[in-house]
Amino acid sequence: QVQLVESGGGLVEAGGSLRLSCSASGTFDSINTMAWYRQAPGKQRDLVARIAPGGSRNYADSVKGRFTISRDNARSTVYLEMNSLKREDTAVYYCFVNVKFYGDYWGQGTQVTVSS
Repeated sequence: QVQLVESGGGLVEAGGSLRLSCSASGTFDSINTMAWYRQAPGKQRDLVARIAPGGSRNYADSVKGRFTISRDNARSTVYLEMNSLKREDTAVYYCFVNVKFYGDYWGQGTQVTVSS
């Protein structure tokens, strides 16, 4: 089994910054893709950013230039640095990992609220 623990959400003013972290624990060989998704009230869950084991990254157009995803493979941890936050970034953010041989796992979600 794989457990994911997220941290770093909270309330921030527009223009501010937050850093999310998600650490995987359990018995596994390696992690493939790591990613962050978000879901605003009444909307579907959408991809924010993802990072491959080798470091290649993809971002949603709405966060390009403001958010940065990174990973620490030794710590099985993925980060999301969020800068220049906007009200429309308000959502529950979910960590996602694909673990080799075990499949997909989701974090419990962390609330990010951006006030104007």
